[in-house]
Amino acid sequence: MGKRSRNKGYRGEHNLVLLLRKAGIDAKRVPLSGAADFLKADLLIEGLTAEVKVRHAGFKELYKWIEDKDLLFVKADRKEYLCVMRTKTFIDLLNATRGERT
Repeated sequence: MGKRSRNKGYRGEHNLVLLLRKAGIDAKRVPLSGAADFLKADLLIEGLTAEVKVRHAGFKELYKWIEDKDLLFVKADRKEYLCVMRTKTFIDLLNATRGERT
């Protein structure tokens, strides 16, 4: 991986952690960001492991599909469904499970 790609990935992870922390959610970057043997993930969010992907134009279709909707479910053949949601929806959902309001 090139330095520019690595830096872009770090910035994406760091900025997401800042956004979640600002909303009162416990979020941490994993040291070595998934390269360590003890934990293969980019972030820990309230005990959940998370992978962060940042692309210049790789997700345009996802943004188009979720427009004016709360959730997007995607599925590849012989794989389980994945749920895509905006960060605000995630924060609201997580805070609602803790009995908090944003």
